[in-house]
Amino acid sequence: MIRIALIGQPNCGKSSLFNSVAGYKAMVGNFPGTSQGCVSSRVSVNGETFELVDLPGIYSLSSPEPEQLLSRQYLISHKPDAVINIVDASVLSRSLELTLELLELQIPLVVCLNMMDEASRKGIQVDVAHLSLDLGVPVVPTIATRGQGVEELFRVALEIATSGATGRKLVMSSDVESVVSELTAQFPDGTARDFGVSSRLLALKLLEQDEEFEKGLRKSQPDLLPDVQRLRDQLATHHGRPADVVISSERHSQAVNLFEHVATVKPRLKKSRREQVDKYLLHPWLGYVFLGAILFAFFSLVFGFGKYLEIPLLSWLQRLNAVLTTALGPHALAGTLLHGLLQGFSGGIGIVLPYLIPFLLGLALLEDIGYLPRAAFLMDSIMHRLGLHGKSIIPFVLGYGCNVPSIMGVKTMERQRDRFITAILVTFIPCAARTTIIFALVGFYLGPAYALSLYLINLIVIAAVGSLMSWLMPEVSPGMIIEMPTYKLPSVGAIAKKMWFRLREFAVIAWPLLIAGSLVLSLLDYFHLSGRINGILSPFTSGVLGLPAAVGITLIFGILRKELTVIMLVQALGTSNFSAAMTAEQMMVFTIFSLFYVPCLATLGMLRSVLGYRGMLFALIFNTAVGSVIALLYRLGNVLIRLLT
Repeated sequence: MIRIALIGQPNCGKSSLFNSVAGYKAMVGNFPGTSQGCVSSRVSVNGETFELVDLPGIYSLSSPEPEQLLSRQYLISHKPDAVINIVDASVLSRSLELTLELLELQIPLVVCLNMMDEASRKGIQVDVAHLSLDLGVPVVPTIATRGQGVEELFRVALEIATSGATGRKLVMSSDVESVVSELTAQFPDGTARDFGVSSRLLALKLLEQDEEFEKGLRKSQPDLLPDVQRLRDQLATHHGRPADVVISSERHSQAVNLFEHVATVKPRLKKSRREQVDKYLLHPWLGYVFLGAILFAFFSLVFGFGKYLEIPLLSWLQRLNAVLTTALGPHALAGTLLHGLLQGFSGGIGIVLPYLIPFLLGLALLEDIGYLPRAAFLMDSIMHRLGLHGKSIIPFVLGYGCNVPSIMGVKTMERQRDRFITAILVTFIPCAARTTIIFALVGFYLGPAYALSLYLINLIVIAAVGSLMSWLMPEVSPGMIIEMPTYKLPSVGAIAKKMWFRLREFAVIAWPLLIAGSLVLSLLDYFHLSGRINGILSPFTSGVLGLPAAVGITLIFGILRKELTVIMLVQALGTSNFSAAMTAEQMMVFTIFSLFYVPCLATLGMLRSVLGYRGMLFALIFNTAVGSVIALLYRLGNVLIRLLT
């Protein structure tokens, strides 16, 4: 089967293009690094079926970033039948630098000139035929978000994959070409073939001091290293700057010349809408005001919508539950099992979904509009005060959806110290499941102000823990460069698919666990075992946390999925009116502890993959300790307030 790879720089629309033909199997977002690993799918276009592979975004074939090295290694090792290089037409000059490197791979290449609408808005007009002639490869203009040109793109890609034709390489300045030729002449037969690349590309990468290629040469041909260093020094002496800078400057110059050769730009008479909006959203202090207002509005809308649906849904489901269990006999085993089944089912519909759906909708809108990277930019300086790399903000923001992909995103960080601290802190982020607990318990009964205060407490704790861990593991974190995508009107189809992708996890994984957990809890009640378990846990739950003894077993089930804690709470307390069984202080303490203690099993599994067993065990113990301390401090604070008043 023909295999075609998609590759491009971050925010070029690559994953959007993939999803438009392959189904929603890769997350689409305005964050660099949201596409983790290689995602593939079989695709049929005009009756022809082929394998389409979506590679992580990559700025250069020489980037040290782990996910970008993965893209390069895939191209070299797997040798796809064709490569589609998605290029952002609105920043064509910069985008063509990667195209020039891809031509050196000698793999059949098609250039997808995407975002033509955005280029037009910027006043950029591209002569597509001229660009195709200069590169020696087909160039197809597209607007992937609207599906324009997509069918033509894949038709051309299949043709080029079948013919095997490659483009032409652009020649650099004479002194650089002379050094490259001299180095390639030094290679024994088969040297470049062992690396899976051409002699010319191997020479260029060695002159650029590419660590991976140099490491391979040190193992296979160590005698060549002195010649490589001599020629690097020769280039550096002639140009007055390091050899790698010379090569990258040559490539940059070629890209600029290409752009000037094929494009015309009409000067804008006024600032773009994006610049006008960013003047306020990225302002040194107004930006934080807007960030706070946006987040407050976001969570208020989620709470309001959820509360509007939760009351009638729970009322109807409770009546249904009462009728069915009465018909079967409340004390019979069948009635007990049916009661547990309905409690788990109704908990998902009546308590989780009313809050989860608007939360995921709002998160998807913020992603697709392009606001999340701006929030990351604003938070970068704060992250550095915690001793963390600016990249940490990306897993942090994604953690509000789910901790699992957030911890996966930690893999893109170069240093183990940053990966460890960020992964541990991510487990404190209130994911969608924990958000359900906050809204359904605190938000519903105590109001949105109390719910928002929990997020503030959460941020304070993360800041304090991050500062402590950075102090214990001191190291200077480098700055962050993050690309600001253009503001976009979100596509209704893309938003719907993104929500379904995230809701599917709840429907397929979490909801069955909710129902199964409810059934197990019903059986424990039927055989009078839940009381014994709660009795064992009561010194902690009742003594330390001051909670009703019946909630102990719900915290155990919460380790499977965090939604289970609030669903099981209904069954454990015997009512969905939590205010009748718990005080306001107990609801806050229960939610605070649930917010911080042991992550869910899926998160623990991902922690084991990223940090190993020791890191996972550390998170398990450390999170529980932090949750206990914060909940206890809240109780003591309330006691002190009562004494003072």
